[in-house]
Amino acid sequence: MSEKIYGLLGRKLGHSYSALIHPQLGCEDYRLIELEPEELEGFLRSENLGGVNVTIPYKVAVMPICDRLSPEAQAIGSVNTIVRGADGQLTGYNTDAAGLEYTIRRAGISIEDKKVLIFGSGGASLAAKYVCGKLGAREVLVISRSGEYNYSNLELNADADVLINCTPVGMFPNVDGMAADPALFPCCSGVVDMVYNPRRTDFLLGADELGIPCAYGLPMLVHQAKVAEEHFFGKAISDDMTERVLSGICRDTENIVLIGMPGCGKSTVGKLLGQLSGRRIIDLDAMISDTAGMSIPDIFAAEGESDFRRREHEAVLTAASQRGCIIVCGGGVVVTEANRAPLRRSGRVYQIERELSMLSREGRPLSLNADLGQMYSVRSPLYESFRDASVVNDRSPMDAANDIWRDFCENTGA
Repeated sequence: MSEKIYGLLGRKLGHSYSALIHPQLGCEDYRLIELEPEELEGFLRSENLGGVNVTIPYKVAVMPICDRLSPEAQAIGSVNTIVRGADGQLTGYNTDAAGLEYTIRRAGISIEDKKVLIFGSGGASLAAKYVCGKLGAREVLVISRSGEYNYSNLELNADADVLINCTPVGMFPNVDGMAADPALFPCCSGVVDMVYNPRRTDFLLGADELGIPCAYGLPMLVHQAKVAEEHFFGKAISDDMTERVLSGICRDTENIVLIGMPGCGKSTVGKLLGQLSGRRIIDLDAMISDTAGMSIPDIFAAEGESDFRRREHEAVLTAASQRGCIIVCGGGVVVTEANRAPLRRSGRVYQIERELSMLSREGRPLSLNADLGQMYSVRSPLYESFRDASVVNDRSPMDAANDIWRDFCENTGA
């Protein structure tokens, strides 16, 4: 008999992390399976099928193909896990609900007696509505493009307590934008985004700026995968595995971003971090210089600062699209506000601080004859708004690199 097929079933799966997650849960041959709608039933009826997860846009479309539905899948009206039993029958489950409930509880967000807005009306939205009911929400409303409550009349529900994004808005590679701005909801006490790539969408960044507790999509993805594996192979897996796999995926995929004043030691610390972690280093100034075919001082002399900042922003967008890298930024990267979201979406940002008297000016056009104290007073609040943490580099660069790596390992996945 041929090996059983396990994997993720969808239409476009280039964004998926599932093939990274399931092997760690025990399914070593897990694969990505991209099919067109007319291919679904033939594939699912194959005798070689063991089990699949189902994602956009097929969570509802596969239901009529299933021979049986779990009570939860029936109640939700959506299937994201299908298992072929020993009798050849297909059973449809919904593990999204378990993943979302785990994520909400993990983030400490309360749903009980709260008004919840769900953005999107697809299969993931159905699971979210079910979970909110289970957790005791007072009222649950779905915002869709053409429903009674839509994106043109959000003010009707400005009193919402919890926001849940079930749309693909903000998902890689189309990372710009959000389903709705959390600032429109002054009573908001919790924001959940099912998007997991990038880790911090604009939706979550907006909530974080307002101090609103957030839950990102990766814990949901990992936990629902854990529950799916239990269905695939008929054996329980500890919830500890969810956290173990989650931390590993975050460490492997999140970037480490270094910012700070010119001459604070970012390049040196970055190289040492590369040695500690085995990660690829992306030096933005080197990228800009290579692209332009001239040195940074020559770019400033020939084109001026505004053109350099344009080149720098393009380099930021390119670097931020990578995963699991160390991104070393120029000292002035923070003066362009548009650089903030790209760097923070998929990276933990560290400001390297150093005494002004210790800053090197060599090869730095804006530092050469500048009043560094005045420059720092202007940039200091910008560094603070960009960063997740700061590290002092006034001992040895290796100490700073060790501090960053320790903090990164402790805080990724949190």
